[in-house]
Amino acid sequence: MSRINAERGRLVDKSSSDVSSASSATTSTFLTALVFNGAVFAIEVAAFTLLRPYFKQIYEPRSLSPSKDERVKPFKSGMFTWPIHIFTADYRDVQKHNGTDAYFFVRFLRLMVRILLPIWVISWAVLLPITSVRTSVPGNDGLNQFSYGNVATDDSPRYAAHLVLVYIFTFWIFWNIKREMANFVTVRQLHLISEKHGKTVQANTVLVTGIPARFLSEGALLKMYSALPGGVKRVWLNRDLKDLPSIYDRRLSATSKLESAETSLILTAAKLKAKEAKKTEKSGEAVSQQGLVDAERDVTLAEKLVPDNKRPTHRLPVGPMPFSLPCMGQSVDTIEWCREEIRTCNELLQKGRDTIGHENLPMPEDTNGDGRIDAEDRPDQTYPPLNSAFITFNHQLAAHMAAASLNHHDPYRMTDKFLEVSPEDVIWSNLGLNPYERRIRMLISYGVTAGLIILWAFPVAFVGIVSNIKGLCQKAYWLAWLCKIPPEVLGIIQGILPPVLLAVLMMLLPIILRLLAKFEGIPTRTGLELSLMTRFFIFQVIHSFLIVTLSSGIISALPGLLSNPTSIPALLAQHLPGASIFFLTYILLQGLSGVAGGFLAIVQLVLYYVKLFILGSTPRSVYNIKYGRRSVAWGTLFPGITLLVVITLAYSIIAPIINGLSCAMFFMFYLLYKYLFLYQYTQSPESDTGGLFFPKAIQHMFVGLYIQQLCLCALFFLAQNSNKKPAAVPEGALMVVLIAFTAMFHAMINQSYGPLRHFLPLSIADRCYRAPELTDTASLSEKQAAAQAHAENDADGAGPSSLPSSPVIADKEGPTKGTAAGSSQEAITRPSADSTGSRRAFVDPHTGAVDYGFAHPAISRPQRIVWFPQDRLGLAAEEVQANAAAEVGASTDGAVVNEKGHVEISAPPPDEGRV
Repeated sequence: MSRINAERGRLVDKSSSDVSSASSATTSTFLTALVFNGAVFAIEVAAFTLLRPYFKQIYEPRSLSPSKDERVKPFKSGMFTWPIHIFTADYRDVQKHNGTDAYFFVRFLRLMVRILLPIWVISWAVLLPITSVRTSVPGNDGLNQFSYGNVATDDSPRYAAHLVLVYIFTFWIFWNIKREMANFVTVRQLHLISEKHGKTVQANTVLVTGIPARFLSEGALLKMYSALPGGVKRVWLNRDLKDLPSIYDRRLSATSKLESAETSLILTAAKLKAKEAKKTEKSGEAVSQQGLVDAERDVTLAEKLVPDNKRPTHRLPVGPMPFSLPCMGQSVDTIEWCREEIRTCNELLQKGRDTIGHENLPMPEDTNGDGRIDAEDRPDQTYPPLNSAFITFNHQLAAHMAAASLNHHDPYRMTDKFLEVSPEDVIWSNLGLNPYERRIRMLISYGVTAGLIILWAFPVAFVGIVSNIKGLCQKAYWLAWLCKIPPEVLGIIQGILPPVLLAVLMMLLPIILRLLAKFEGIPTRTGLELSLMTRFFIFQVIHSFLIVTLSSGIISALPGLLSNPTSIPALLAQHLPGASIFFLTYILLQGLSGVAGGFLAIVQLVLYYVKLFILGSTPRSVYNIKYGRRSVAWGTLFPGITLLVVITLAYSIIAPIINGLSCAMFFMFYLLYKYLFLYQYTQSPESDTGGLFFPKAIQHMFVGLYIQQLCLCALFFLAQNSNKKPAAVPEGALMVVLIAFTAMFHAMINQSYGPLRHFLPLSIADRCYRAPELTDTASLSEKQAAAQAHAENDADGAGPSSLPSSPVIADKEGPTKGTAAGSSQEAITRPSADSTGSRRAFVDPHTGAVDYGFAHPAISRPQRIVWFPQDRLGLAAEEVQANAAAEVGASTDGAVVNEKGHVEISAPPPDEGRV
């Protein structure tokens, strides 16, 4: 027996020696990561400080925007005082400049700073001495002496400090969550009922899917929703348009190709003319520049200046679509081919619109006598209605009531309703799924997501092993050579390589998860981002936190586990807190290198000039590169931040060193994104959800609290004294009570604020938007008669079925108010025929602005104006006329070719916002 005890003591001593070696390695890892990321931070911030004043197109593009609505005041600050300017800037201005989603994201970062600041001070003042002074576990030194695992078994009363602080910190977080949710509801409701937002079609429309056949008519839907306040303003039935969307895409592709070809032709003609002028000067024949212009205008168009072998050409694809091989077929003249392609597409689109107009005739009387049109009553149609429709109400509150109420007596019928849908946000291909198909797709989608979680565990576990490879090399003889690597190199391998590998792995996921969300049948792009936020967060927590924590902790404890399996509980309780070193280095990476990289944006700076040099060949491409909206994807940005919240909360008691690092990191992120949303990013108002990502982020905070409390509960129950008996059972029991408190508070928050997240209450009905049409007290039958009369007019005028109930018709020959500001009649030449493919303009009777509402682009939008630059010889003006003769709309407004032959722009595209 004594021999066995001696052998066990030798193994324990060896395990302690291994732990000491691994502990030194982890400290070296942290210091290496700190030095490396600190150096990167200093270099990138210094570079940003020097470059910012000279590259305003990159670092404050919003101050240079040609659109007055998006332009902000320049970033007025000295070269070295910019941090003070950003710090003193009011974060509430983000809502005015970039919408409610951006405001709540910045506010969430601010919330985390406010939460962590007192946690940082108190935890360092209490827990660091408790875990390090006059108590230690053999082999623990460096950073490990400040973790929970360093409390000696004979000092178990010290666990009371951890218990008291976790209670204090949890209730402090509760108070902040309650305060923020109350503020969220107030700010969101004020945003929804604001005059600017309340008047939009987005605020007054609800998308209803899964509509049965008997209700798929304008009259039936008008009758169903007439009981709601103010009644229905418009009904937009969605149709199966078959090949029309692909034809519409063909036309867009052809206009883009034509823009590039026309610009290339003009630049080539100008160069050839310049060479000819030089030859003339050398031969002694002096010709003035004005003479060149006049001579060119008298002779021919730009096409005749350029030889056939220098004209833009391209090869057609070979084979049937969509399996055709590009650039393998016949070579054609690009300009002539594009003009013919656009004309053909216009004719096909107009034919489809004419057909839809005739199909919009009033339905025949019902054969069942039930007052509704059933499937058997409906004649065969080329473009039959889908089972969804957009219902626009006269009263904003009516849209919310329609979304919150039961719409049909059968299961799954008309149960999927979507508020705050913008026409630009719609995924048209997902509007025709029946409710049963959508639920099957949802099951498949989440099943595949679960499968990915399982498969993704293998590469992520490898990353966790790399983060603590020192412990593995001491036991696996074939990896013994790793133990001989210098500590500095090993620190780089363990401290820098794993976070980088993890970041690369997580970059691949959003692409797959977005495809799964779209396959599920979500009908809006913002809905995809909301779904992605949940899915991506689950991935992040499981792979970037739990698996890395377990794999790192188990690997570090592996020598002891193999030599003494009976000590598994004690060893895991001792080594799992040590896995925090990986996350300390991850926090450093994000807070130093990540933040400084966000300010410097070196990749964006390089790509800007590379794109401008390679892709900046047309006015539209130059405009998109210089002034195109820079935005963020909330579905990936928010989970990346909330993962850091989960990591911080989980280790805030176990390894309190993380609290100070995380507080500083969130403060740096707060400054970074306040600057980005004030001066760089421009979120589209159509994609703003009114802050719906924020309550999801609050839910993610609860995940961090649950993980923290479960880990502490397990560690308390696993703690053993020198007699191998439980040493912290009361603390563990009180942690169970805290978990119950957290669950009850979580349920209370969800029940209190859940409905208020989406719907407007009746108590603010008097402040909601009411359309001017509400003054009309026409009866429902009169409205239906007007709708049917409009349908008959559409049949005569070839208007689509999803046109407004009472649009103002503009003369196709005359100018419309939908033309972009700044464009002139001389700059835009339209053909005499209806080349735009749209005979009817959607003109708002109050503002005169063009509004296509929820009509599908393929049955409403005109041809996108072909935009190319003016030139000094006047060749572009002749090309505009040549396109008009070919029934293609073109413009040179706001774009010129400078003396160096480069394209410059001074205004947005002439058709911005219309296509």
